[in-house]
Amino acid sequence: MRELLEKYTNRFSRFLVIDGMQIHYRDEGEGTPILLLHGAFSSLHTFNSWAAELKRNGFRVVRLDAPGFGLTGPHPDHIYTIPNHLRILSIFLDMLGIQRCHIAGSSLGGWLTWEFALKYPDRTDKIILIDAAGFLDPQSIPLPFRMAQTPFLSRVIKYAINRPMLETFVRQVYFDQSKVTELLIDRYYDLVTRPGNPEAFMILVNGKFKDNTPHLRQVKAPALVMWGNDDKWLPVENAYRFHKMLPDSQLIVYKNVGHLPMEEIPEITVKDALRFLLPPPTLSNTKQTIAGLKKAP
Repeated sequence: MRELLEKYTNRFSRFLVIDGMQIHYRDEGEGTPILLLHGAFSSLHTFNSWAAELKRNGFRVVRLDAPGFGLTGPHPDHIYTIPNHLRILSIFLDMLGIQRCHIAGSSLGGWLTWEFALKYPDRTDKIILIDAAGFLDPQSIPLPFRMAQTPFLSRVIKYAINRPMLETFVRQVYFDQSKVTELLIDRYYDLVTRPGNPEAFMILVNGKFKDNTPHLRQVKAPALVMWGNDDKWLPVENAYRFHKMLPDSQLIVYKNVGHLPMEEIPEITVKDALRFLLPPPTLSNTKQTIAGLKKAP
């Protein structure tokens, strides 16, 4: 663990104790808080590029390694249900003194995002769903989940996770293979195989889930749905399902992009996120900006 801590923490890394776990998180910047939630097989590092740009645009950027992932590691009681994830997120925000915030989530993190908006509407401002999970039909279950749910593989997959397998998964979630670097594969492999995480993943994917997607129509928060058109893990058709069911939503589908648009095309996606999150400039503000530019040397 010492090597992982040295490699994957920085000066913004902190730890909070919740349910006996050392929750690894980062809290950067000042301004309107936004919570970033990663997906399965991932960690808070998936939002590195977004965090830097959001921070520059007046946001307090908070992200964490969810229980069973990243440096946080396994839950002592091995509880990885969606309701327990939501409870821990609520406690986490309380401990940071955050009453309301925007939330953006990728894949499993996207699932937690819309479920949190349903359960805690008074704590949720705007939400961003990035190739989000939550539909429980067979075609909406990613390949690693289907593998882990197979009786034989479910018994051996924790021993079979190796770097070549992780590289295969990473290459599946990227359309542009030139962006799959050795450092990227190392990060995924190191954090997926952190002691306790493979077992946590097995418990997570073999748990019982309740299909709450019929309640998407009750989400009050304005939503932005982002999706990679070439997502091999979750079908792009689900983007249109979310867009149709959410009462107040916008949809952006990115051509030649895979399951992780915020990693694969961070500059484009974070600009779209900012346009959604930030209020449009008023006419008076626009005039002030133009006047200021004219006076600049």
